[in-house]
Amino acid sequence: MATPAWAQDGAPVADAREEPEAEGQRGSEFDEIIVTGRAGTSDLRKAEASYAVTTLSDEALRITNPSSAAETFKMVPGFWVESSGGEGSNNVRARGIPTDGYSSVALQENGISVQYDGGLGYLNADQSFRFDETIARVEAVRGGPASIYAPNAPGGVVNFITRKGSENPGGLVKYTWGNYGLNRLDAYYGTSLGDNWGVFVGGFYRQSDGMRDMGFKAEKGGQIRGTIDYNDGRNSFALDIKHIDDKVPFYLPVPLTYDADGDIADVPGFDSRSDTLAGGDTRRVDILNVGQPYDFDLSEGTHTQLTQVTLTGSLALSDTLTLESRTRYKDADILRNAVFPTGNVTPLDEYLASLSGALAAFPGATELRAQYASDGSVLTSTTNGNGLLIGGNLLSVSVPIEEIITDNRLVAEIEAGGIHNLALGFTYGSADFRFDRYMGTSLLDVQGNARFVDVVALDANGDVVGSVTDNGFLRYGSIYDNVSMGAENIAIYGGDEWQITPELRLDAAARWERTNINGVVAQKTTVSLGDDTNLADDNVLTGSGAFTPVDRSFDDWGWTIGANYQFTRYAGVFARYTDTFRLPSAGEYNGNPERTDQRSIPIKMAELGFKYGSPVFDLFATAFYSKFEGVRFTNYRFNEETNQYDDPQVVIADTETLGIELEALVKPADFFDFAVQATWQDPQYKGFTYTDQAGNLIDYDGNQLIRVPKLALRAVPGVNLFDGRLRAELEVEHYSDRYPDIANNQTLPSYTQLNINVRGELTENLVLGLNVTNLTDELGLTEGNPRAGSFDSGDANADYFLARPVFGRTIRASLGFKF
Repeated sequence: MATPAWAQDGAPVADAREEPEAEGQRGSEFDEIIVTGRAGTSDLRKAEASYAVTTLSDEALRITNPSSAAETFKMVPGFWVESSGGEGSNNVRARGIPTDGYSSVALQENGISVQYDGGLGYLNADQSFRFDETIARVEAVRGGPASIYAPNAPGGVVNFITRKGSENPGGLVKYTWGNYGLNRLDAYYGTSLGDNWGVFVGGFYRQSDGMRDMGFKAEKGGQIRGTIDYNDGRNSFALDIKHIDDKVPFYLPVPLTYDADGDIADVPGFDSRSDTLAGGDTRRVDILNVGQPYDFDLSEGTHTQLTQVTLTGSLALSDTLTLESRTRYKDADILRNAVFPTGNVTPLDEYLASLSGALAAFPGATELRAQYASDGSVLTSTTNGNGLLIGGNLLSVSVPIEEIITDNRLVAEIEAGGIHNLALGFTYGSADFRFDRYMGTSLLDVQGNARFVDVVALDANGDVVGSVTDNGFLRYGSIYDNVSMGAENIAIYGGDEWQITPELRLDAAARWERTNINGVVAQKTTVSLGDDTNLADDNVLTGSGAFTPVDRSFDDWGWTIGANYQFTRYAGVFARYTDTFRLPSAGEYNGNPERTDQRSIPIKMAELGFKYGSPVFDLFATAFYSKFEGVRFTNYRFNEETNQYDDPQVVIADTETLGIELEALVKPADFFDFAVQATWQDPQYKGFTYTDQAGNLIDYDGNQLIRVPKLALRAVPGVNLFDGRLRAELEVEHYSDRYPDIANNQTLPSYTQLNINVRGELTENLVLGLNVTNLTDELGLTEGNPRAGSFDSGDANADYFLARPVFGRTIRASLGFKF
C-alpha cells in the first residue's frame, strides 16, 4: 500500500526521537527520508511537512505492478490520470491544471527531469520512460515547491528512483504472462564492490498483442540500464546509462452509441473494451506524397530508440557546505504512427448523401456507391451489423531529439536564530529536435480492425466513372510539417528552510527562468498529384521550399513560502502559498511560426494541510486552491468536408479550482488494513466568453474543466496472511462525471472499476504475483474525441459518438526468483 505524506526539511521535533515505537506501528513510516522537491543537507522526514508528498514503496510498486508510468500516478491523490492511451502518450492533470500530457507535471528519474519540457508537442515525457523492476520507489510532490526546484512543474514532480548496487544487493528474474499475448521478462542484479562502490544492471524485454487487438504484435522491445555508484557517507557519485528500443501502440477513441434506456453502449459489431479501428488494412500503407509515397507502418506504433547517460554526485566542501550536481544527456529518435478516428460516426446512406456534390466532378455520374478498397465488395446499411462509416487519419510524426540538462546547487546548513538549510542552484537545459509530420485521411467501416472503404461514382448504367477516394483515402497530405527547432533554458533558484523552534519551521524559495526558442518552420503549399480519376490527390499539402524563422525569448520568476508546525512526532499542520508560472513551449511554434500570442502563464496556488499518525490510523488531509490566469484555449476541429483542421478559434480565459485531498489508512490488525485516497475538487473556467464565427456570444463561465472529475476515489482493503507472506488487495476506483468539451455539452458518465492484486512468497526465493484489472469489464470513458473540437464536441443527442474507454478485463500473472 502506498503511504502518502507531507515532507518538510530541517531538524525534527526535539523530543520526537525519544518517543517509543510500537511493534509494527504504521506511523513509523513517517520517518522515511524524502529527497524530492527540496534542497538541503539535513534529513527530511515525511512527518514534517509544508507541502504534499506521496511515497510509493518498493512493496507497493511490486504488488500493484503498474503497466506504465501513468498507472503509478493513479496511486497519488490530486492527479487525474488518463492511462487508456497505452504505455506512452497519456494525459496527467494535477489540481485543476488545464493542460494535457506532462506539460505541467515533471516526470523525473533520480531527481532530474526525463525531459526538460515534458509537454513538447507530440513528445510527452512518458515516451522516453519505461517502468520496470529497476525502479525501487517513487516520490510524488504536488504543487508547493515543485515549480521552484524543477522545470515546467507547477502541478508537481513525480520522481522515479532506481536501484543501486551499493543499496540493493541481490538480483531478480521475473517472468510475466498476460491474457493479451503478453510475454515479458524482467531481470536485475546488483552487488557491492567494497570500499563504498556498487554496480547494478537490469531491464526488461517483452512482446504482446496489445491491450486492444490490432491483429499483430503491437508491443515489442524493452530497455536495459547499467549503474556504477559510490557513497562514503559524505561524498557520492553515480553513473547511469540507459537504452530503450521499444514499440508500443497508441490507442485512440472508438465508436459508441446509446441503448434504449439512454445508457452508453457498444455499437453493434464493435467491442469497445477490446477492439480498435486500427488493424490489418492500416498496418502497412503507402500514403501518396510529392515524389515518393510515404511508407506508413502502423506496427511501429510509438517507437522509442533512446540512449540516456546520467551523472549525479555530491561533494562535501566542508562540514556545512555541499556541492550537488546532476547532469543528463539524451539522444532519442521517437516515431509515432497511429490511426486517429475523426469526424462523426455516420450511417452509410447519410454519408453518401453528404457527398452528393462530388458527382459534378465526374461527367455522367448519377450516384455514389461505397465498396471495400481491397476487393470491391459493396457495403450496405447492415454491413458489420451497423452500416456505419468513419474518417480515419493515418498520422505519422517523427521527433528526433538531442538534449542535455544539468542542475547544480550549493547547499549549506548554518545556525542563526535556529537552523537554516540554504540552497542556491543553477539549471541549464538545451534541446535540439525535428518535427516531421505527414498524414493521409481515409474512410473506414466500423468494426474491430476496420477496413478501407472507397466511394465510387456510377453512371446510369452502373459503371464506375470516377472515385471520391483512392485506395480508401479521402485526401493525401491532409497534414504536413517540417520543423527544425531548438530550445535553450537557464534558471537560477534559491531557498531557505528555517527551523525556528523544534516545532515550527518556515521555508521560502524563488526561481527565475528564461527560455530561448529558435528554429525554422517550412512554409506550406497545396498541389495536385495529377490523377483525374479520383479526388484524393487534388489538395496535397507539402513544403513550398521556403522556411519561416522562429526567434522568441520569454522569462519569468516565481516564489513560494510555507510553514509547518508539529504538535507531536506524528501530528502537525502546514500552510503554503505559491506564485509561479509556465513559460511557452517550443512545440507551440511547430504549426504556426509567426504566432505572437505566446506568453508566460501566471499560476497561483495555496494549500492547507493536516497530518496525523498512530499505530492503527493515519490521516492526511490537504485543502488546495489553484488559479491559472490568461490561459490560451484553442479549438482544433477537423473539418470532414475539407479533410483538414480548420483555422482554430482562440480564447484567453482563467481557470480556478478549489479542492480537498484525503489519504487515510486504517490498520486494526496485522492481517487487515483499509486505505482510502480521494480527491474532491471544483475545477471551473472563469471569464470564458467569446463571439463565435456566426456572431453569437458564447458564455462558458463557471463550466467544469474538461476531462477532470469532481470526485476521484481509490479504496483498497487488503489482507496479510501466513505471517505476511501473502498479500491480497481489492482496488475500488470511482470517478464522477466528466466532460470532453468546454461547453459541457456531452457527458462522460461516472464509472467504478475493480482491480485485484495478489503477491505471495512461495519460498524465500520464489514470488508469485497476480494482477486483474477491470475485473467486471466496466465501460468507463476517458478523453472523449478532442479532434471534434475542445470548445463544443457537437450534438449531444447524436446516436453515435467517439470516446476512449478504459481497457477491458486484463489478467497478468508473474513468477519471480529472488537471489
